[in-house]
Amino acid sequence: MAPDLVDYDTGYLEPLVRLWRESFECGVGVTDPNPLSRQRDDFVAGILPSNRVTLALLSSRLVGFMAASADSVAQLHVQVGLHRQGIGSALLALAKAAPPVACGCTPSRATCALAVSTKSIASSWSRAASSRNGSWRTSNTGGRPETIEPPRRADIRRALPSV
Repeated sequence: MAPDLVDYDTGYLEPLVRLWRESFECGVGVTDPNPLSRQRDDFVAGILPSNRVTLALLSSRLVGFMAASADSVAQLHVQVGLHRQGIGSALLALAKAAPPVACGCTPSRATCALAVSTKSIASSWSRAASSRNGSWRTSNTGGRPETIEPPRRADIRRALPSV
């Protein structure tokens, strides 16, 4: 079941901070010693002002979120236990299909670095401004760079909730 992707709503602040903490701790294998109130304050003061926050919901339950600016994904987290179900992929598809327009540029001229870390794997996607063939380049910290085709509109529409 594809998640509903919606803009941030303050009613989800507490569940978002808990999901962020649990996802981070699971991903890096450490326990954060700071109180949740500090992480909540960091989200409100540091993440919200400079990013568009998108929530991934299943039956109105928060299962993931992404904080993205015009040129990067600052945070992308999925509920522990719900990985490999397309939630993070749907959020990334949204970021690639419709980057926030705060920069005033179009995807074909933008350089968007989407950095996502899951355990020790990090992938970065970039759209080369000088690329004429329309391909996306990805480099994985564990492998060699490769060229892949960008997602088709039909694929993106399937990943996004119907409006």
